[in-house]
Amino acid sequence: MLQQAYDFRDESDALYQRLVPLKEEVFETQTQFKGWTLNDILAHLHHYNHLALLSLQDEERFAREYGALKDARAAGKTMREASDLWLGNIKGRALLNLWRDFYLEMTESFAQANPKMRVKWAGPEMSVRSCISARLMETWAHAQAIYDALGVERVDTDRIKSIAIMGVNTFGWTFSNRKEDVPAKKPCVRLTAPSGDIWQWNEPDQGNKVEGSAVEFCQVVTQPRNIADTSLSTVGLSAERWMALAQCFAGAPNDPPAKGTRYRNGG
Repeated sequence: MLQQAYDFRDESDALYQRLVPLKEEVFETQTQFKGWTLNDILAHLHHYNHLALLSLQDEERFAREYGALKDARAAGKTMREASDLWLGNIKGRALLNLWRDFYLEMTESFAQANPKMRVKWAGPEMSVRSCISARLMETWAHAQAIYDALGVERVDTDRIKSIAIMGVNTFGWTFSNRKEDVPAKKPCVRLTAPSGDIWQWNEPDQGNKVEGSAVEFCQVVTQPRNIADTSLSTVGLSAERWMALAQCFAGAPNDPPAKGTRYRNGG
């Protein structure tokens, strides 16, 4: 059994339980993430969950459908428009239930798969374990915009450790993706988990380190927050530069949100 698959399911379930009592019109609420609505975020998550399951089960169909998505983007469609086109503009509670039914099915497929098997994706191939961890990461990161828009403080658990690991492992990617030299020495990362446990990566170094909340670290590397809006502590030029630009997801370089622009409404 692949634990990351069940962590993905549980994170998705937490969001579902928050959304299921909402009235239909609330799904058109705009968030601070590029003005996307709750509907837009659910459509995006469902679309990429679908592609992830295809990457596991049907490589040829994945290539066709991902190719169609790229063609739509090349023709000038936004990410939201491309997902709406694929979905047939399903919205609200119908979309919520479609997303939930699919991620439950998807969880079992990934949980039973060989975690080391390689699967296709938008960038380089990745392992099954990395693929479902990436779905956990994206679900958690995009959900932050929903929690913020609803004025809800999320209760996190230690299942975010997979996201923290992705953040630590993409230290070099943050720099190379921007065609910058990768610092020779990785900072020590010492984080306090939601449970109170201490998670640490890389050799202790008082002159090159990142310390603080694991939740805030995950918020910075997935970019729902600017580091200036957190209590994370950085020491050393490479640690400071990394946290100023951190990006643990694939794709072109993305700048983090400007200071003060992403926050919990009413918080």
